[in-house]
Amino acid sequence: MRNNPLLRFLDAVERIGSKLPDPVTLFVIAAGLVVIISFIAAQLGTSVVHPGTGEAVTVVNLLSGPLIRRMFTDAVVNFTNFPPLGLVLVTMIGIAVAERGGLITAMLRKTVHSVPHSLLTGALVFAGVNSSLVADAGYVVLIPLGAVIFAAVGRHPLAGLSATFAGVAGGFSANLSVTSLDPLLGGITESAAHLISPVYTVSAAANWYFMIASTFFLTIVGTVVCEKIVEPRLGDWSPSNNDHATMQEKLSTMENRGLLFATIAFVLGIVGLLFMSVPEGAILRDEHGSLKPLEKSIVLVLMLLFLVSGIVYAAFTRSIKNDKDVAALASDGMATMGGYIVLSFVMAQFISYFAWSNLGVVTAVNGANILSALNLQGPVLLTAFILVTALINLLIASASAKWAIMAPVFVPMFMLLGISPEATQMAYRVGDSSTNMIAPLLSYIPLILVAMRRYKSNSSLGTLMALMLPYSFAIIVCWSLFMLAWLYLGIPIGPGSPTFVTP
Repeated sequence: MRNNPLLRFLDAVERIGSKLPDPVTLFVIAAGLVVIISFIAAQLGTSVVHPGTGEAVTVVNLLSGPLIRRMFTDAVVNFTNFPPLGLVLVTMIGIAVAERGGLITAMLRKTVHSVPHSLLTGALVFAGVNSSLVADAGYVVLIPLGAVIFAAVGRHPLAGLSATFAGVAGGFSANLSVTSLDPLLGGITESAAHLISPVYTVSAAANWYFMIASTFFLTIVGTVVCEKIVEPRLGDWSPSNNDHATMQEKLSTMENRGLLFATIAFVLGIVGLLFMSVPEGAILRDEHGSLKPLEKSIVLVLMLLFLVSGIVYAAFTRSIKNDKDVAALASDGMATMGGYIVLSFVMAQFISYFAWSNLGVVTAVNGANILSALNLQGPVLLTAFILVTALINLLIASASAKWAIMAPVFVPMFMLLGISPEATQMAYRVGDSSTNMIAPLLSYIPLILVAMRRYKSNSSLGTLMALMLPYSFAIIVCWSLFMLAWLYLGIPIGPGSPTFVTP
């Protein structure tokens, strides 16, 4: 029996979660509950006024004839439009060739002998935080890789998976660079600020200084939680002796040569990508000069980088002889995705039903209105705002969709209290990221569960919640305190971004 109350609590979460039905069944039940709740709420005439558009948003009865018909006619579309589906499956073609051709194993073996084991956790969290530079690719590539790296050095793979997941999801807003999320949120913030000051402008780099510092801060928080709480709770890992011995072996001359040429191929691919996107008028720029075509191409780019590098390595190590071998490697990798595809189909229906019902929007607007009516001040208000954002994030996964609802309420209100739109946006980003890893509507849950079951076959949503709750709690507490200290010490939050404004 554990004496630590936190460990007992996490054990209880996992134990209760493990008694729940299979995730596929669970999402079927959840979809049914959404249908029933929408019927009840619609009968009660539940509605709100959207703060951004000023239009009434009413709960839609999913048991009405047109919506029942839509459940049937749009089922396939819901599935094929499920955001991670294409990203995961297309990227997996390249990853499968790289993995089964030996490239990824060689990279891991090189890592085992090159990187001090004491730095592995921090390196994984740091890489996860910065992965938002390539949109959601971190969920597909880095999280499973974190588990494999930990297993390679004899540490529990679920600890490596959780540390990387915490970086990717919990640190989604932080980065050393400005990402595509920054101008998206900045535009919404500026529009909301115009309700008070029609000439107010918000830079795309409004929170950049704070997010750079947060990248290192969250790396420390994630590392400490993993090594002091999560990994000790998981206990020792007993990998297959053969697998562990293989990972400890140094690369042969042939393998080193293959890894060298695969790296060269990867670098040449990056150079080619830069040539196609950096120069003015480049093919991956649109007519306005923006890099939106590049952003939309990330999935294909990742697949090609893994594919070409994997083929080069396999060719030099003689793991493949012809194009048929390459096709076989890709097919074998895709064959392992059956469980992910089934769970994705069910989850796609659930998320679609929830969106059709407007329950998320209604809940978010009501939550925002309740907080604005409390008349809180200063740090207490900012803290409450972060908590409300974190709770709403459990129901609405999209950062921009939530901010479109919340910004018209909170940006003007905070401006009248002397807090700048940039600082309000910063607080929003802290709350929005903190609960990503425990949000039931996170569309990458099927992929995470598939990766977990590779090492623990009975992994469930309860296992995942127990694994990630310590990170979520630590991030929201520590990052909130870090933000408040940053604001009230008067440290600049971004280039030209004020912390406080004159009411």
